[in-house]
Amino acid sequence: MFVDKVKIFIKAGNGGNGCTSFYTEKYVANGGPDGGDGGKGGDIIFRADDRKNSLADFKFAQHFRAPDGENGSPKYCNGKQGEPLVVSVPRGTVIRDEESGRIVADMYEEGQTVTVLTGGQGGKGNARFKSSRRQAPHFSQKGQLTEEHSVILELMTIADVGLVGYPNVGKSTLLSVITNAKPKIADYHFTTLSPNLGVVSYYDRSFVVADIPGLIEGASEGVGLGHDFLRHIDRTRLIVHVIDISGYEGRDPYEDYKKINKELRSYGGNISSLPQIIALNKCDIAPLENIENFRKKVRGKRIVEISGLTHKGTDELVKAIVQKLDTLPPPAPIEYEPFEFGVIGTRDYTIERYDDGSFGLSGGFIDEIARGVVLDDYDSFNYFQKALKEKGIIKELRNRGAKDGDIVRILDFEFEFVE
Repeated sequence: MFVDKVKIFIKAGNGGNGCTSFYTEKYVANGGPDGGDGGKGGDIIFRADDRKNSLADFKFAQHFRAPDGENGSPKYCNGKQGEPLVVSVPRGTVIRDEESGRIVADMYEEGQTVTVLTGGQGGKGNARFKSSRRQAPHFSQKGQLTEEHSVILELMTIADVGLVGYPNVGKSTLLSVITNAKPKIADYHFTTLSPNLGVVSYYDRSFVVADIPGLIEGASEGVGLGHDFLRHIDRTRLIVHVIDISGYEGRDPYEDYKKINKELRSYGGNISSLPQIIALNKCDIAPLENIENFRKKVRGKRIVEISGLTHKGTDELVKAIVQKLDTLPPPAPIEYEPFEFGVIGTRDYTIERYDDGSFGLSGGFIDEIARGVVLDDYDSFNYFQKALKEKGIIKELRNRGAKDGDIVRILDFEFEFVE
């Protein structure tokens, strides 16, 4: 089963919690804090793999979660880091954030790896909070929690040349003649249900050709198969427009030519601006006037007369393709501004006044220090208040009208403001 677009869910590992522990040994009365740090959570890494040619593996396995970091232990033992989770995708896969639609990564090169999500940081053990004034901290820091995100994987075939045209014009036959590919060939519409790739060798040169499933009128609006597979032409450098010049099915070859080009323009992107070579197929059974009329109506384009069945003109077509590719820029990945998940500054914070007169604190800085707060621990809460005061948050609360006894909410707990 060929699948070229799927939605999956990814989540990096949570950070391990720091440990609250004190060194104990016979004859050692006050050993001091020795709690270790929690381990970092595992990353989510995508890797391009040439051995894969479809996203079918993701049709049923849609949730990918990296391991969490382990908690810290006594005797300064830090928790083990979570192993990164490597997700292999076919080369040419574009990863998009589902919510914004922006591109996260374009897996263009074989073996390319991209870290899409970073695991949560491990919490600090109580040994890290020891100071000259705080000799025995009875608190540690929790590990950083991560969020699950949904992404869209789109496979965009990497090929130099894309074969386009109405169904049953002979694209698959042509591909089988000029390459070693063995696509399914039959005398009915939509024989090709997924893009087929083949490599053409021409002396010391080679290039990749993709047979794009048949387009029909309205394909850019979702009619037929074309809308689903037009994305596979996005990466091609050259289009070979295959025309059934015989008119065997009762269609006018020139009208077919115009309709397909209209669909390419309607799809948008750079497809409509790609150079084209026109291959007039089935010339062995085509009336001569059909060829002459088409050439009169279409001027300024490279036109090659071929027959996929008898192989007539196929060498000339390959030569024309090679000559045209030599004049075109080399293939390159999509140009985009990478989208990054969860980039939250640990120095940012916001203060909000609610209708009931209470205040709410939020932001990266608040999340960071709140991980180390234990409300029923005197030292821990003092550390928390000191951090708020040094950051200027207490002063700003006072400037916004906070008075003794007002409620201040942070995450899932609250406390009274005291001058």
